[in-house]
Amino acid sequence: MFIQTEATPNPATLKFIPGRPVLTDGPLDLPTREAAAKSPLAERLFDIAGVSGVFFGSDFITVTKSDGEWQQLKPAILGAIMEHYMSGAPLLRDASAAAEEADEFFEETDADTVAAIKELIDTRVRPAVANDGGDITFRGFKDGIVYLNMQGSCSGCPSSTATLRHGIQNLLRHYVPEVVEVQPV
Repeated sequence: MFIQTEATPNPATLKFIPGRPVLTDGPLDLPTREAAAKSPLAERLFDIAGVSGVFFGSDFITVTKSDGEWQQLKPAILGAIMEHYMSGAPLLRDASAAAEEADEFFEETDADTVAAIKELIDTRVRPAVANDGGDITFRGFKDGIVYLNMQGSCSGCPSSTATLRHGIQNLLRHYVPEVVEVQPV
């Protein structure tokens, strides 16, 4: 098994590509050791000193470090991923764990606007962000403000503010005049 690695815009995260599907039911952010209890692989990764977050995408795993150097962490992470896939163990303990979605908020009168926002995020933003090892999901819309949840390498990334303000906000404002601002939650 050959696992590729890629740098992300966030220096605290690294993207691991195992060359096979990781999570087909949508992304899953496991930002804490407690959240990692959903996945044997995530628990194994959190057992590595310095690992502070795990994110599963459709065909990649993003690992965030709190301290340590990638030169020391990377071999242990690669070993944990390889051992997991070679064992044949499931990625998740409960198949419904990936389907957890936090409640969205918006006024019913804004349903058409929200549908347009979601369409733009799903077709134009999320694929680009997945290339960088993360995900951005719609959380809500109120008073012209779009609230987005940043996950994986996007969470805590130094360039995430610029991505939100100059990229996503400008895109949404161009196509959806009701959008005034974009904020992370």
